[in-house]
Formats: sequence, structure tokens, C-alpha cells
Amino acid sequence: MSSETPGRVVVLACATVIEEMRPFLPPNMTAQVLDFGLHLRPDELRHTLQQTINDIGDTADTILLGYGSCSRAVIGLSSAHATLVVPRTDDCIAIFLGSRDEYLKQARSEPGSYYLTKGWIEVGDTPFNEHQRLVQRYGQARADRIIGLMLKNYKRLAFINTGVYEIERYREHARMTAEKFGLRFEEIEGAPDLVKKLLYGPWDDEIVVVPPGGTITDDMFRGSLICRQ
Repeated sequence: MSSETPGRVVVLACATVIEEMRPFLPPNMTAQVLDFGLHLRPDELRHTLQQTINDIGDTADTILLGYGSCSRAVIGLSSAHATLVVPRTDDCIAIFLGSRDEYLKQARSEPGSYYLTKGWIEVGDTPFNEHQRLVQRYGQARADRIIGLMLKNYKRLAFINTGVYEIERYREHARMTAEKFGLRFEEIEGAPDLVKKLLYGPWDDEIVVVPPGGTITDDMFRGSLICRQ
């Protein structure tokens, strides 16, 4: 562990991101996982994150957040006792791709992309899974229309291969999903760089660092300065 992650460290991550972190977690680093569905309700996610941070209290010196800004859900978080550390990204796609720059590159070249990873497939909280529930509720025709509207701006289903777990069945699931919903399938290379940087440092301009008593703000996700007191 880097000297930048001193003392007692707790990881607080969403159910999708933790899948990318587990292979790199040191044995003495504990992790708490929150439901991915909270992303649909950013205010509730923020409340749950803050409550969990409060519950951790003075039992940790550093809390590593396995989140991006996530619809501003991390904005306003603070800890009286621990340093908060979070990737400087809008969402977790950049975490899976290894950097914010790589995410911006993908967004510019393929703006109509829906991304899948093992974590997203496992949690089953995507429009593709919603389609199955809608079929049961409304029938095939209406479900197809609803999902068609949800996916109307998407052209590509991009499966991110981060290389940290056996992916063949997840790759096949993503390929079949793309075919079913009329999307172009593409597998793109991910990277664990940002995950490793969060866990081990160095905490450079890709990482937001907020000391005890500080608060995560919008400004910390802009520019290149790390917040330190």
C-alpha cells in the first residue's frame, strides 16, 4: 500500500465498481458495497453514502469511494475523521476504461454508446433487463416500444473488457444483448489504472482528495487541482 493511503482504510463502492476493485484489494483493506439501484435516486444515494461515512466514524483514517460524481451524488459528502478519496470522473465508465481522458475519447468518437461490464450484467439494472420486466407487465409489443424509446439515441453496445476476471460468458451475454436490441456490438479494452491509483496512489489530478472536516464540492471535479488543507 502506498504511503498516500495511511492507517486504517475502508473502501465504499457501488456493486458494479467493486467487481473491478476486488482483484486489487489488499487483505487488510475492508470494503462495504452499496446497491447499484441507488444511482437512480441520486439524493438517496448521497444520503446513504453520508450515513455510511458517519457510521464508519473514527474507525477509518481514509475512505476510498468507488464512485464518480454520479449525478452529483458525492457532492456535499464529508467526514469529520477520515480523508475522503474519489476518482475525478463524471461516472464509473471512466473508472472501467482506466482514465477520464479515455472516456472522453470514447464519448467523442462514439457518442451513442451503451456500456456494459461484468458488474452491470450481474446487477441486472439496465434497460435490457427492464425489457424483460416490461414484457411480463405490458406484453411484448408495448415493451418493445418503451425500450425502443429508451434506446433511440444508442447505436453501439460497448462491452468493456477490463481484463481482471474471466469474461467469456459476460462477453457472450453482451453480444447477444446487442443483437436482440439491434445495436452494434463492440468489445473495447478497459484498464485497471484508475482503480489501482485510487487504492495505491499516486493521488494526482485524476483523484479528488478531501481531508477530515472538508467537503466534496463541484469545483473539485473541474480543473486539475487536488483539494488539500
